[in-house]
Amino acid sequence: MEYITTKRVLAVLALIFILGYGVSVYWSSEPDVMEISELVAKSKQEANNEGKKPVVGYTTTTTLIMVAETLLDKPGGYLSNDVMPPGVLMDNMPAWELGVLEQVRDFSLIMRKDFSRSQSQSVEDKDLKIAQPKFNIDNKSWHLPSAEAEYREAIEALYRYRTRLADPDQPDVQFYARADNLAAWLKEVQSRLGSLSQKLSASVGRNIINDGLAGDSSAEQSTYMPEEEVVKTSWFLTDDIFYEARGASWALLHLMKAVEVDFKGVLAKKNAEVSVKQIIRELEETQETVWSPMILNGSGFGVMANHSLVMANYISRANAAVIDLSELLSKG
Repeated sequence: MEYITTKRVLAVLALIFILGYGVSVYWSSEPDVMEISELVAKSKQEANNEGKKPVVGYTTTTTLIMVAETLLDKPGGYLSNDVMPPGVLMDNMPAWELGVLEQVRDFSLIMRKDFSRSQSQSVEDKDLKIAQPKFNIDNKSWHLPSAEAEYREAIEALYRYRTRLADPDQPDVQFYARADNLAAWLKEVQSRLGSLSQKLSASVGRNIINDGLAGDSSAEQSTYMPEEEVVKTSWFLTDDIFYEARGASWALLHLMKAVEVDFKGVLAKKNAEVSVKQIIRELEETQETVWSPMILNGSGFGVMANHSLVMANYISRANAAVIDLSELLSKG
C-alpha cells in the first residue's frame, strides 16, 4: 500500500473537485430564449410531422410543451430532486427550475379550466385533466414517483391534446382564444410577478405597511398583524430568489410570445398589441447575461450593485404592463 500517499490522495480529491466544479458550471448554463418566429416555425414543423395544420391554440400548446421539456432536457437534466453530487450541492439552477415550473403549473391550470372550455358548465378536456395535476407533484420528489416521470406523463398528455386539437374530426376538442380567458391567465401572472417583485425588493430590507384590510371597513383577518413590519430576505437566499425570478421570467416570456400569436385577433380588436410587446420587452431584459460571478446584494444606493433590485425593476415594469393589458381586455 506504499503507493497510497497523502499527496496522491490530495491530488485525486483535487481532480474530483475540479471535475465536479466544471460539471456544475456546465449544468448551471441557462437555456437560450427562442424568438417568436422560431416558436411559430416549430409549431408548423410539428404540425406537418403529424400531418395536421396549425390551428388556434397550437402554438400556445407547443410552447407550453417546449418550456416543460426544456425543464427536463437542459444540460444536466432536472436537478431539483437530485440526491447525489454535484446536483445536490447546487441551488441556483434548482431555483431557476422552480420559477419555470410555477409558470407551467399556472398555465396548465388555465388551459384546463379556461382555454379549453366554452363555459363554466362545459366538460374538462380528458388529457388536460391528466396533465395539470401531474405538474403539481412535489418538485423535489425523487422516487415513487419521481418528479421527472410525472412531468413526462404530463407532457405526453399535452401532446395528445395538441394532436386532437388539430384533428377536424374531433370538434369537441377546442382552444378558445377569448378576451376573458386571456384575462384569467393574466390575473395569475399578476399575482406571481407581484410576489416575485416583493421578494426581490426585500433583499435590502423594507418597511411593509399592512394594507390587507384597506378599502373595506367591515373586513377582518384571522390573526393580529402589526401595522408596519420590516421584511428582509436572508443573504443566504438572495441568489435563490434571483434565479427563481429569472426562471419564471424565461418561461413567461415564451408563453407571452405564444399568446401574441394565438390571441392576435383578440389583441387587435382591443388595440392591445403594444401592451403585449411591452411585456415581452421587459421580460427580455430579465434574461440579459449576468457578468458577475455571484449575485451581489448591495444596499440600494450603496457602492456595490444589487442584482435583485435590478431584476425587481424589470419584473415590476412587466407587471405594470400586464395590469394595463388586463384593463384593456376588460373594456368593451
